Amino acid sequence: MSGIYVVLEDRSGRIGRISWEALAAANILAAQPGTKPNTIVIGAQTEALAKEAAAKGVAKVIRIEHPLLAQYTSDGFTGALDQFIRAESPDFIVFPHSYQVRDYVPALAARLGRVLVGDVTAISDGPVFTRSLMQGRLSGNYKSAGSGPTFISVQSGAFRADADESSVGAAQIITFTPTIDAAQIRTKPSEPFRGAAQTVDLGSAQLIVAVGRGIKEADNLPLVQDLATALGAEIAASRPICDNGWLPIERQVGSSGQTVAPKLYLAVGISGAIQHLVGMKGAQCIVAINKDAEAPIFEVADYGIVGDLFEVVPALTEAVKAARQ
Repeated sequence: MSGIYVVLEDRSGRIGRISWEALAAANILAAQPGTKPNTIVIGAQTEALAKEAAAKGVAKVIRIEHPLLAQYTSDGFTGALDQFIRAESPDFIVFPHSYQVRDYVPALAARLGRVLVGDVTAISDGPVFTRSLMQGRLSGNYKSAGSGPTFISVQSGAFRADADESSVGAAQIITFTPTIDAAQIRTKPSEPFRGAAQTVDLGSAQLIVAVGRGIKEADNLPLVQDLATALGAEIAASRPICDNGWLPIERQVGSSGQTVAPKLYLAVGISGAIQHLVGMKGAQCIVAINKDAEAPIFEVADYGIVGDLFEVVPALTEAVKAARQ
């Protein structure tokens, strides 16, 4: 078996987007030695999940099944994965950085005497894992030492989930049955934890128009909103805009907001502070509009327009409308 495994999460009978993002990260990791990652699904009846995972071009799908895994518990998932890891000795295990993972994976890593590199935003040769520090003010690079496994959780939005949609055939599915006693489950399952409901999930948006303090005042926001409407894009903002109450906090992108990876990220009047960049640098294409040619946003932008947004944005909006007629 390949030495790289991705643990996929069951989200109401389907595998969620953040798990596919973790698989995209694992494919980057696996590409370095020229292998494919394996995937793991955990539960009591995982056949449908396993078939869904098998169609993603992975090496193998492992079904870790037991009646006591029907509902998530920290003790159950920790014990089941502990047994599998000791049996297979993988090199790397990749997780989505979800509430569930944050609950049990640190305990799993501690039980095995290994380290969890959490909230990874990039993977480079080595392999080297990058994560944000001090609320996005700094980035830290980590390289695993010694034998595996190395545990990695992947920040939501940092890797594109659609990067590996194509697949030829279906992977082999293998069942692993752990030994679990009911007495080992010290916690009782309850309703799955969910974050506060949001009216918009920027993490799943394909087109985003983000506005920064260059807009100057709230009365000027319709200028950018018109552009977003013309493009069919979601509107987002840097922290100063949300701190001022000009847009709701759920529209904020950055280290203290949402992490996004759209096909297009159009940054309007955003200078590019590191706290903002960590939330959007996974975008497939970044276009920046700023009157300051030295603004840091241009260092990550694929296309840049140096100019007054109050002149550029209306012209761009009209051009988009004309192109769509």
